[in-house]
Amino acid sequence: MSKYLLNKFLFTVDRDADLVERYREQPRETVTRWEAEYANRLLNCVDDERSTWLAFDDAEREALATHDYPTLFAMGAHPFLTLTLFIAMFERDHAEPLGFQLEYAQRLSHHRLPYPDIAT
Repeated sequence: MSKYLLNKFLFTVDRDADLVERYREQPRETVTRWEAEYANRLLNCVDDERSTWLAFDDAEREALATHDYPTLFAMGAHPFLTLTLFIAMFERDHAEPLGFQLEYAQRLSHHRLPYPDIAT
């Protein structure tokens, strides 16, 4: 498991409006494509510089492909990264103010201190 790669996915997708919409509508395909095209690109570097070994494991890939943010949180994905990305994707589906944020809090409410380690 790579918390770094989970967080890199959340960070990079959240900063690209087209990727946000693609991830909302076609999550499994987006995860597969992102892993093939972006996982080994170095952040903030030219495209020619790449690593070769980063890949999601099956559990990470499935949690991302099903928008399972409680599982991502349990895996150690940073809560601010999950929250901001999923707000961008799902806040519009809630009529009440802060609707998605309240759902997020409720779905993570079973976690008790200490929370999963978010260090990468």
